[in-house]
Amino acid sequence: MELSKFVGNLKTVTSRLIRKAHAKHLERWYWKPVFWSGSYAIVTAGGAPLEIIRRYIESQERPSD
Repeated sequence: MELSKFVGNLKTVTSRLIRKAHAKHLERWYWKPVFWSGSYAIVTAGGAPLEIIRRYIESQERPSD
């Protein structure tokens, strides 16, 4: 399976499950039919310590609205 299709399917299924399980709570914030953003990242760490990975992730820019 292509990695992009796997990620797309994973996001679709988890979105449906989360929305179904928590619909009442989420309706206040998520009125659009989209739960996840369209982007994703696949990262390998090559044995880097978790602290280095954490700092790398935290340094990434946030998506704009």
